[in-house]
Amino acid sequence: MDEHDEWGTTMTGVDPDRLDDQQLMKELETIHRTRHDTLLHGSNDALRAHNDRMAKLEGEYLRRNPRRFVSPGRTRDGARERTGKADGTDRSGTPVGKWGPGTANGPGRA
Repeated sequence: MDEHDEWGTTMTGVDPDRLDDQQLMKELETIHRTRHDTLLHGSNDALRAHNDRMAKLEGEYLRRNPRRFVSPGRTRDGARERTGKADGTDRSGTPVGKWGPGTANGPGRA
């Protein structure tokens, strides 16, 4: 099997374990940049292939970097520190979701 696209299967592109670190990062940057358009405008097959490819690339990155730096603000404890309370509300008791105060249920849903 060569390292080019494999049509007729769910995988396209080079197997992530065959990419060097620089190539892997470039592939990850590209797939993350195209994610939104694929979600909004791609066919179900395109989205499925995108999901599969992204999972494989991210899995390879994590395999190579098991001790990568994790920002304290990107953990549950760090998020609780931002809200001020462990129950997911701010200091005034307003729910705080990932979209900001008053949006614990998602965008447009207070």
